[in-house]
Amino acid sequence: MNRIDDGPVVLAEEHAHAWSPEAARARFRAGLTGPTAGVAAGHTQVNLVSVPADWAYDMLLFCQRNPKPCPVLDVTDAGSWTTVLADGADLRTDLPRYRVWRDGELVDEPTDVLSYWRDDLVTFLLGCSFTFEWALMAAGVPIRHVEQGRNVPMYVTSRQCRSAGRLSGPLVVSMRPVPPDRLAAAIRESSLLPAVHGGPVHCGDPASLGIDDLASPDFGDPVTAEPDDIPVFWACGVTPQAALAASRPPFALTHAPGQMFLTDTRDDQYRVA
Repeated sequence: MNRIDDGPVVLAEEHAHAWSPEAARARFRAGLTGPTAGVAAGHTQVNLVSVPADWAYDMLLFCQRNPKPCPVLDVTDAGSWTTVLADGADLRTDLPRYRVWRDGELVDEPTDVLSYWRDDLVTFLLGCSFTFEWALMAAGVPIRHVEQGRNVPMYVTSRQCRSAGRLSGPLVVSMRPVPPDRLAAAIRESSLLPAVHGGPVHCGDPASLGIDDLASPDFGDPVTAEPDDIPVFWACGVTPQAALAASRPPFALTHAPGQMFLTDTRDDQYRVA
């Protein structure tokens, strides 16, 4: 899959952590772009995938069969650009950057998709691991990509997702280096939020996931780990994009990796304990 430069991390904007979701969406609608890690503390971030209605069942089945990378938080009616997760928001304009796919090829990465919108599009909003980073930080787990002002690194793995209808493809993971004495906390806190990917899928050797070089992520930015840090891998909501590239539907819209939709929903709503 092709990629573009991710641009500056939105967190670099002053007080981005304190923005309300509505204020964040207004800034994105006005043209602010960049990864959204660390924005609007305490509010759920989501991945976006819009497919034509005749592919919607395949996507729903793909998500149902692969809930770890594709936890569904909302599905719109065909043609609708609104969601119960964010009152008054417009899914066509309120993300920092989008991706446009034709026949499995990435053809554009605009800041809105008004000119691409179709009345037959069904939009899936999937939980995002940026959401549980606040819980990790509260438990003393450092978030290296936020500390370093970078997008989280994401990797296409050698693990195949369970296929669904016409959709199939590999699992994509995000990686966060975690100090050994904070590993248990990272696993515990993320596991309590299964609606935003939950606990890790792997800790340790990246080669077991078919990842050759942590310094060369497929999406996002490389991060600098401390000498004793353990690479910890979580299922990632970019997985449907890998499926789009592999399965080649005629048209689709997605978010740009790391540039998420900010909802009004509080993280605690999805915490299981």
